[in-house]
Amino acid sequence: MDEKSFDMFGPEKIIEVYNPKVGMRGFVVIDNTALGPGKGGIRMTPSVSKEEVARLARAMTYKNALAELPFGGAKSGIIANDRELTKTQKKELVVAFSKALKGVIPSEYVAAPDMNMGSEEMEWFSKANGSKKACTGKPKKMGGLPHELGSTGYGVMVATEVAVKHLGKKLSNLTFAVEGFGNVGTFATKFLTEQGAKLVAVSDSRGCIHDSKGIDYAILMKIKEETGSVVNYLDKQPIVCPGIISAKADILITAAIPDLIKISDVNKVNAKIIIQGSNIPMTKEVERILADKGVLIVPDIIANAGGVISSYVEYIGGTEKQMFELVKKKISKNTLLVLNEAKKRKVIPRVAAMDIAKKRILAKCNICKK
Repeated sequence: MDEKSFDMFGPEKIIEVYNPKVGMRGFVVIDNTALGPGKGGIRMTPSVSKEEVARLARAMTYKNALAELPFGGAKSGIIANDRELTKTQKKELVVAFSKALKGVIPSEYVAAPDMNMGSEEMEWFSKANGSKKACTGKPKKMGGLPHELGSTGYGVMVATEVAVKHLGKKLSNLTFAVEGFGNVGTFATKFLTEQGAKLVAVSDSRGCIHDSKGIDYAILMKIKEETGSVVNYLDKQPIVCPGIISAKADILITAAIPDLIKISDVNKVNAKIIIQGSNIPMTKEVERILADKGVLIVPDIIANAGGVISSYVEYIGGTEKQMFELVKKKISKNTLLVLNEAKKRKVIPRVAAMDIAKKRILAKCNICKK
């Protein structure tokens, strides 16, 4: 990371760890702790880098400030391809990672699930660290509120509902497409279809399908669970689509990879509303170009905050019911706040959101340059 990666907010601390015995290599970026211990998930992919983790940690700083939670921002990554690991090998990596971070967990960093890390991995992580406060997203048997409950996807639905109403439209009259049919995508689809929106396109790592007449969520979910991919729904009439970015739908939900929409893709986008269920799916520059083309974008630091709000409820010992109520309350309030502020100031929603977050952080940050 170069000097441009650092500013008045952080990162405060970058930790790189390595355990040659089990082949574990990873890092934690604690971005800012003005509002509380850094909060953010552990990502396990073969390509995860310090730069990627630092960008995600900064997003968590803003996300927690916007959600008005007593957490700062942090993120971590383990370099590994979980598809090539046995369960035992994966557990060894997670345990080694946890033990290497005992000096900063949970006082400076509280972990959570992220890509290829779920409630079982959080159980390993917590037990290896020796503290239930080491992470959130733990299994129910440990008093956790696992992300498998769908908190992030539920929050995405709430943000979508507010954005649609902001434009004077009805969700039940609109179609939507979903990029990525993992935890966030499946639950966002479930909750959106329950509100009457019509799913017309969906993708996963193996391909993309489209059907203007609508794709049945229950059947799609069953096929995904049984075969491992949404593309096996093809015999139900949908056709292969060239790419989810260009899907003909009113709303596009991003729910998987970072940097999905690049500058070269802006003319392919058909959706007039984009809800960022995934982290950093495009740059601020791309968001500005799309806004100039009439696309309303609810940024990740608001739209996918359901996961960290759920983490907070678990952290204080709350219930599943309290979690869903708080996700709805906070995301509804903050989505509307940001969209109204963006409209008033004639800026893109991300700029409005970040300005609000920065003010909240600076108000309590003793080490920030003011």
